[in-house]
Amino acid sequence: LKELLYRISRMDLLAAQLGSSREEMEKELRVPGKAKVSAYRNLLFQLSEDITKDELKSFKFLLGEEIPKCKKNPKTTMLDVFIEMEKKGILGEDNLGVLKNLCAEINASLLKRIEEYELNLFGKQNKTKRPLSHTHARQLASSVAPDSPGSWNESSQQLEAYKMTSRPRGVCLILNNHNFAKAREAVPEPKSMKDRTGTDVDAAALRRVFTKLHFTIAEHKDLTAEEIRKTVNFYRCIDHKDEDCFVCCILSHGKKGIIYGVDGQEVPIQELTTSFTGQNCRSLAGKPKVFFVQACQGDACQKGVIIETDSGEQDSSVETDARFQLDCIPAEADFLLGMATLQDYVSYRSPRQGTWYIQALCQHLESSCPRGEDILTILTAVNQEVSRKSCKPNAEKQMPQPSFTLRKKLIFPVN
Repeated sequence: LKELLYRISRMDLLAAQLGSSREEMEKELRVPGKAKVSAYRNLLFQLSEDITKDELKSFKFLLGEEIPKCKKNPKTTMLDVFIEMEKKGILGEDNLGVLKNLCAEINASLLKRIEEYELNLFGKQNKTKRPLSHTHARQLASSVAPDSPGSWNESSQQLEAYKMTSRPRGVCLILNNHNFAKAREAVPEPKSMKDRTGTDVDAAALRRVFTKLHFTIAEHKDLTAEEIRKTVNFYRCIDHKDEDCFVCCILSHGKKGIIYGVDGQEVPIQELTTSFTGQNCRSLAGKPKVFFVQACQGDACQKGVIIETDSGEQDSSVETDARFQLDCIPAEADFLLGMATLQDYVSYRSPRQGTWYIQALCQHLESSCPRGEDILTILTAVNQEVSRKSCKPNAEKQMPQPSFTLRKKLIFPVN
């Protein structure tokens, strides 16, 4: 009973009713043979606790043909799904292949948890060589991930790359906000947002680079918050089935988790990224969705004449939220969010040369894509370059931050 309460994190009952504590249980369960709940059962319970309602719907959808009763019953829990998978023989202590493939499609962090379990249970060497124990797992795998025929060859350790052969590759949507006169005129709460002089230099660089990378450029300038939503919704609704990727570049004022329309109204970044999940934009399911956001994510007082900040307002009461970056992208796979700066901090823009982040991004894409480097390697180089810059006279710094749920290498071929 003590172990069960510990496993389900009811430390209150553990202490009040049984006089034990988390520390005591952790010490006791490290003794060989003391644990009565198997690591496998504990894994399934922890997965069921971590899976969101939307992710549960995805599991039911992908397993619809295998366990139709779960798909039809709205009250089915994730534990019910696991039980039915076990009954069908597609899930077991030594048969995690189907579950791993589903997690890779839905939420890569769930896959990582399973791999950590396997590593602890079997050891690293055995894990990489361990075969799937049920033939049906391979059949289901092909229906779950038709675009990754090599993913079930467990002897292969080469990381796949996303398909990137269509012409055009996809849409590169550029939302470029420059003139914030409407925000300054806003009543009853006028915002001290300056025009973003230099943003057109960034937009030109993005157009040049993504044209070379075979994207169709769609630039929209000086949009209000509502116009941003309508524009994003338009591109959400169009058919991307003949394209391999979607890119969205946002150039505006902002604060933590927010970008501003030119009317000073807020649009949550998460609202924009979530528009392109597999449920909301089916023609992009399984394909990379890339967002680059050039905007401040906090407040700072920048007094330089040449260098300006992309902060819309000064607010010393903004709270720190360590989960911000994870909350801005959907838990679903195949997203990349490149932020110009860390949470709570400003980003810098030169009226003549553009922003530090977008200019470094475009330069590294231009030089590295022809060499076949993947986007995460490129963004690491961008981090390095931007972090070395400083804004005089107080030597202020800027540190970009990418976050992602990509499952494969993302490479933009030039040819």
